[in-house]
Amino acid sequence: MKTAVSISDSLFLRAQKFQTNCNISRSKLYSDALDEYLSKREKQDITAQLNSVYEQIETEDELNIGLLALRELTKNDAW
Repeated sequence: MKTAVSISDSLFLRAQKFQTNCNISRSKLYSDALDEYLSKREKQDITAQLNSVYEQIETEDELNIGLLALRELTKNDAW
C-alpha cells in the first residue's frame, strides 16, 4: 500500500543517509521503523494491563497463582 506522510527535513535527511549507508530501500526503512515503534507500544500496553491486574491482587496466594498462570500462558513466547 502506498501512503504519503509529512516529516521534517532534518528527519528525512537522517533517514536518507541511514538507508543509503545500509543499502536498503526507503520503503523498507520506514516500514521496519513503524513496525518496531508499534511493537514497542504494544508491549507497553501489555505491561500496563498486567500492572493493573497485579494491583488488584490482595494476597500472596493470589499472586502466586497469577504468576503460575502467566508463566504457563507465555511459556512459548519469544520475549
